[in-house]
Order: sequence, then structure tokens, then C-alpha cells
Amino acid sequence: MAESKSTPITAETYDYVLAHNPPLNDAQRDIVDLTHHVFPDAAGMQSAQEQGPLLAFLVRLTGARQIVEVGTFTGFSALSMAQALPADGTLLACDVSEEWTAYARECWERAGVADRIQLRIAPALETLRALPDGPQFDLAYLDADKGGYIAYWEELVPRMRPGGLDNVLYGGQVVDRAATGSALAIRAFNDHVAADARMEAVLLTVADGLTLARKR
Repeated sequence: MAESKSTPITAETYDYVLAHNPPLNDAQRDIVDLTHHVFPDAAGMQSAQEQGPLLAFLVRLTGARQIVEVGTFTGFSALSMAQALPADGTLLACDVSEEWTAYARECWERAGVADRIQLRIAPALETLRALPDGPQFDLAYLDADKGGYIAYWEELVPRMRPGGLDNVLYGGQVVDRAATGSALAIRAFNDHVAADARMEAVLLTVADGLTLARKR
């Protein structure tokens, strides 16, 4: 077994990390708090708080102008990326829920970034397959139904320049060889990414797992 230098993330350590990261702005904090208040049972679907500043950092680092997000929920991750886009940048947000994304729309309007976000309410595969072929996106953020990850990946890669993906450890369940359901789907997805010669990818233990991938 390889020796790990990873620091165990206790509640105290996590609070320390958040305290030393860029703080959430008012719009980000509002949507995080609202999500936990209105959808307490589903709030775990929201990207972790430290991922908001990370996504914004990646947008600025890559100089991204065209972003696609698969899985928007109440809009925290889309907000974080849209705020980091240049004024003429655009983010295509894919989700199937009018209920959840109604809160996202309100949040984006209040934050002044609604004009940068195109929300498509439809199965994401339909949205992606209707896009023109060929590279058009600088950054992708994938955080949706786990069983669809490989299909989303295959639609995204041909349309990508550098890209990022999320949520690939599934609470540590991916190491269970008897995994079923979503954990099994993420396990298959991680193997698929690792074997994809078109891409260079690194899997990080950020939040519930974060894979950063770029087209070779």
C-alpha cells in the first residue's frame, strides 16, 4: 500500500481551509445558505464551498471564455464560474429541473451575471448532441447524474479545449469492488478517463473528488 501524505480533513481542518481560501461573496453565500434552507435533503448535491473559489480560479487561469456545465442544481457553481468570466464570456448550463434552477436564475439576476448564462432545461445528452461538432468550449464542469458520466464525457471531449470535471470519489465508495449504483458508475467513469488517450487527467482528493483533464 502506498504511503499517503494527505492530511485527514476534520471539521476543524475544513473550517481552517475555508478561512484561508478566498471568501464567498454575498451572492455565493446567499445561494449556499438558501439551498441548505430550502432543500436540506438535497443540499449535498451542491458543489462544496471550496470549489466555488477553485472554479473561479480555473476560469481565470485558463482564460476561459466559453464554458459548459452539466448539472446546475441551484446555481452555485455556475455563479462562481460566470463571475470569473470576461464580460463577453458565456456559460451553457444544463439541467432538468425547473424547480431547482428557478433559484439559480434569481441568484444570477441579483449577482448581475444572468446575461452570461444560457440555461437549457432538458436532458443534458440532448443538449450536448444538438451542439455543433468540433472544439468550442474552453472549460467543462461535470457534476450530474453519475450513471451518465461516460456518455457526457464522450459528447464533451470532441467539443473541448482544456477542461475540468468533478465528483469522482463518491464518498470513498469507488474503492469498493462490490460497488453498485452511482458508486459503480463513477468507478467505471474513472477507469474510462484514465484509459482515454485523447486526454491528460489528474484525480485530486478535493471535496468528493475532482478530476482535472485537458485535451492533448
